[in-house]
Amino acid sequence: MQIHIRTEQASDYVAVETIARDAFWNLYVPGCTEHFIIHHLRNHPDCIAQLCFVIEVDGTVVGSIFYSHSKVIDADGTTYPTITFGPVSIAPAWQRSGLGRRLITHSIAQAKAMGYGAIVIGGYPYHYRPYGFVGAKKYRIALEDGNYYTGIMALPLIDGYLDNVNTGIVYFSDAMSPDEQALAEFDAQFPMKKQEITPSQAEFIVASADIDTYDYGSASSDRLYEK
Repeated sequence: MQIHIRTEQASDYVAVETIARDAFWNLYVPGCTEHFIIHHLRNHPDCIAQLCFVIEVDGTVVGSIFYSHSKVIDADGTTYPTITFGPVSIAPAWQRSGLGRRLITHSIAQAKAMGYGAIVIGGYPYHYRPYGFVGAKKYRIALEDGNYYTGIMALPLIDGYLDNVNTGIVYFSDAMSPDEQALAEFDAQFPMKKQEITPSQAEFIVASADIDTYDYGSASSDRLYEK
């Protein structure tokens, strides 16, 4: 089996969007938005094309990862440019085979080599702790509502890059929030799928609202995030 990671090309677009749709359908919401986020992000100024990769198995694309610009703005007005990855999509037949890990590990290494300071993402902590992500609360980074959530995580790529943040707010690209009407029109181009309510959607709602109460200043804090 030959596995290859490369930057996305125009000839990959339909396959990548189809994979994302299949991978996320009914997972977090009835239907999904991830395939349209990808479609919209490609032409957005926040897209980082050099970090948008596909992964192939024996010459067939089976997954992808996309990066966009984001930023942390401190209370004193200081802006810390950051980057964000997502969606990360693996075709259902290839999930839990390590391909997602390969994509993420490869892209983080490339982002570091390109000189980016830090990655800030949203997701399930247990997915991303193995890569070195910790709760953004550790770096005093909250969402716009001022709350620290367990699902908002950060990974400095340059030592000390986020250490001087005092009261930061992270702002993700608006490319990650596509227009709902445009989404419906775009999704109509694909084969019809039934939108359903699933247990994973309820789990996602609970996880998204989970406030980070962890004391990152404690002596044992590092042990929580050991790889």
